[in-house]
Amino acid sequence: MDIGFIILTVLGLSLFEIITSIDNAIINAEVLKDMSQRARRWFLLWGFFFAVFVVRGLLPLLIVWIANPQFGLVGVFFAAFSQDPKIAQAIEATSPLLLLGGGVFLVFLFFNWLFLEAKNFGLRGEKFFQAQGAWFFAVVSILLTVIVWLALQKDPMLAFSAVIGSTAFFIIHGFKQFAEEQERKLIGGNMSDISKIAYLEVLDSTFSIDGVIGAFAFTFSIPLILLGNGLGALVLRKLTISNIERIKKYKFLKNGAMYSILFLGVIMILDSFGHHIPVWLSPVITFGTVGYFFLKSKKELS
Repeated sequence: MDIGFIILTVLGLSLFEIITSIDNAIINAEVLKDMSQRARRWFLLWGFFFAVFVVRGLLPLLIVWIANPQFGLVGVFFAAFSQDPKIAQAIEATSPLLLLGGGVFLVFLFFNWLFLEAKNFGLRGEKFFQAQGAWFFAVVSILLTVIVWLALQKDPMLAFSAVIGSTAFFIIHGFKQFAEEQERKLIGGNMSDISKIAYLEVLDSTFSIDGVIGAFAFTFSIPLILLGNGLGALVLRKLTISNIERIKKYKFLKNGAMYSILFLGVIMILDSFGHHIPVWLSPVITFGTVGYFFLKSKKELS
């Protein structure tokens, strides 16, 4: 792999991990306020290893294994760090299934935010769409119907992967809503520091799925995903401990995260149908989108 591509991919993955997890980090920071310095350090160090190697390391392997069950989970692990061209070709052959399912998941995630979630309005039209919340289910249902119909022309399994992506969205979104409610209950609660940390790690697993799925828009290299997401998780935990109040002032960063999710979802869908998408496009779009909304947020502060 070209060193320039590796650096661009890792930095893009890190940025994507950070911006898609800001909401969770803000709630984590509120919980950590009532915890001891020792517990905070434990959360930053050992909690970080759990978040990266157990969660963000295991999830990509599980996703690749589901698409390539013939290797087995252990085989996929060794394949991820192998240069065997046969294994690389096998994973490449199943990549459209992963891309379409993941793309549908991300696009649904964006429309859920656009129609249903409370937000700071960063672009014209966002307020209008939020007022039409009831149309969310109609829009994603029609979109899924069109995608499945087009996929059936190529491969029934490709169409099935689109359905899996939509199913995964509704299941995971339900868990995330429950997790958000439970996490807020931790603020000011009477649980011990150890219990709070354990609970935060479990909740972090739920919130990490968006970043892991979006990572496949950047690369199918598990080591690069692990490195990029791990770097992003480390930066985010540092911000959670020391500087989250400043981050909260940049009120349009969530908008940048969601538009990045939309663009990456579209790229994954197009790629799954055989359209050649340059490998540098995903990180460049992520940097451009987040940069625009960061500057817009900074302008609001001045």
